[in-house]
Amino acid sequence: MSVFGKIFGGGGKSGKGPSPQEAIQKLRETEEMLTKKQEFLEKKIEQELQTAKKNGTKNKRAALQALKRKKRYEKQLEQIDGTLSTIEFQREALENANTNTEVLKNMGFAAKAMKSAHENMDIDKVDELMQDITEQQELAQEISDAISKPVGFGEEFDEDELLAELDELEQEELDKNLLEIGGPETTPLPNVPSTSLPSRPAKKEEDEDDMEDLQRWAMEAM
Repeated sequence: MSVFGKIFGGGGKSGKGPSPQEAIQKLRETEEMLTKKQEFLEKKIEQELQTAKKNGTKNKRAALQALKRKKRYEKQLEQIDGTLSTIEFQREALENANTNTEVLKNMGFAAKAMKSAHENMDIDKVDELMQDITEQQELAQEISDAISKPVGFGEEFDEDELLAELDELEQEELDKNLLEIGGPETTPLPNVPSTSLPSRPAKKEEDEDDMEDLQRWAMEAM
């Protein structure tokens, strides 16, 4: 069986092709297999290279055989690289196709749901309903405005006249406060004494009196 037969399951007797998910899974398995083969060939190439180096001077024939095997492994590795690129491209294409299929399926499901939701709707009835809603909202607003409007019970006053009277009252109150806050009353100072203070005797006179007392005391002592 060919590689593509293994990937897609050989087709089967019913002739029904695999689903995108099955094909993607098969391609991933093939990628894993080829990747392991790559690793094996890279190890073999390194081994043959070491063999050629080891026998380069001792056994020339063995070295040449090792290089030939190395070339074959490298060629197989190149083929696997190309095959992996092709499989990767095919897998990505299938994944994108599967994604698009799921997206379209879900969009179709949503379109059917929307159609079912609008099935019993009449655009004319919708317009009438929206018009009724608008009229009811306007009526409700008018009722709210009427209820919130102050009612004077027949008494009407001139607002400008009331404001002027209020200004006069405020001015009178301000003038009254200014008078009360006026400067503090002056407290009278005490009167200046009319009698003069006793004068202090001069220092010279005191000295003279002391001398006279001393002389008098000396005469009595004699």
